[in-house]
Amino acid sequence: MAKQIKVAIAGVGNCTQALIEGIEYYRQNPDDTRGLMNVEIEGYKVTDILPVAAFDINADKVGKDLSEAIYAKPNMAYRYPEITVPKSGVTVVKAPTLDGYPEHFNEWFEVSREPDCDVAQVLKDSGAEMLLNFIPTESHAAARLFADAAIKDAKIGFVNGMPTLIVCDPEYQRIAVENGVPIIGDDVKSQLGGTAIHRALAVLMYNRGIHIDKTYQINYAGNTDFANLMARGKSKHKTKQEAVTSLIPYPLTMSTGFTHVPLMNDRKTSYFWFDAANFGNAPLHFEAKLEVEDSANFAGVIVDMVRYMRVALDRGTSGVLDSACSFLTKHPPVQIPDSVAVEHVREFAVGARER
Repeated sequence: MAKQIKVAIAGVGNCTQALIEGIEYYRQNPDDTRGLMNVEIEGYKVTDILPVAAFDINADKVGKDLSEAIYAKPNMAYRYPEITVPKSGVTVVKAPTLDGYPEHFNEWFEVSREPDCDVAQVLKDSGAEMLLNFIPTESHAAARLFADAAIKDAKIGFVNGMPTLIVCDPEYQRIAVENGVPIIGDDVKSQLGGTAIHRALAVLMYNRGIHIDKTYQINYAGNTDFANLMARGKSKHKTKQEAVTSLIPYPLTMSTGFTHVPLMNDRKTSYFWFDAANFGNAPLHFEAKLEVEDSANFAGVIVDMVRYMRVALDRGTSGVLDSACSFLTKHPPVQIPDSVAVEHVREFAVGARER
C-alpha cells in the first residue's frame, strides 16, 4: 500500500478548491479514471495526496478548516456533483501578505488581521514533504518567501504553480541540490489549456511546412486570477509566449491577452489565431476556440506533479526535475516539444531517466 503524500498549500483559491474536491471525487469514485493522465505513478494514486498545512491571507479563510476555506468567497471553481469534502483537520494559517494583495483585490476580500505565521516552522511542524505554491500572479516577493521557507529552511520539495521564475533561477537550483530537495516549475501548463493547445498547433504547422507569421491567444474568465491578470499579468504573458515561440526556430510575432468577464465564473474561454503561409507562400489563416473549467484544468496537472515529486523524494533525487518541468509547466528550465517531454517523464517514472 502506497504511503500518503503530505503536502502544504500556499494559496487557498480556486485551484486548491478544485484539487481538494477532485481528490475526494476519485476517493468516492475509485473505478472512475476519466480525466487522469496517470491512474498510478509508481504505485501512487491521486487519493494518496494528503494536505497537512495551508496558507492564505483572506479573512474568510484564515482560521477555518481547509474543507470549509476552499468554499469561501471569492472561490467559484466547478463543484463536482454530489461530492462533500470531509473535515481535514488542517486549519488555514495567515501567511505574510507582502505583494500578495494588490489594490484591485479590495473588492474581492479583506486581509485577515491574524498575526503572520512563521511559514518555515509551520512546514516543519506539519510534516509536509512538499509545498505547492498557488498564490496570485506577480506576487513575486511572497512567492520567494514561500520558496525560501520550503527549499532553504524546511528543506522540502517545492512545486511552483505560478509565473515567478523560481525553478529557472540558478541560485534556487543550486540550493535545492545542496539541501537534497526536488523542485518543479515554473507556472503550470494546464491539462488541456491555452498553452498546451497553442504549442501543439504551432508545432503541427511547423512540421507540415506552414510558415507562421503572426499568432495570438486571448483568454477570458470570471475568476480572481483573470481580474489579477488584467491588472498585473506581465509574467504570465512572458511564460505563455515563450512556451510557444521557443519551439519555432525562426522569429514570429505573438501576442497574448486576458480579459475578466465576471459572469463566466471559473469557466475559461481561449481563442487561438494564426496568420501563416503554405506552399508557394499562399496565405493560410487558422482560428480555434476552447472552453474549459479553469481550476479543474490546473488541478489535473498538479496531481501528477505531486506524485512525480514524491517518486523523486523516494529515490533521493534533488534539484530540478527536468522531465516533469518540461511536460507540465509553461516556463521550465529546458523547453522541448511536448511529444518528447512526455516520453522523458514516462522514463523518469520508471527509473530510466534520473530527472
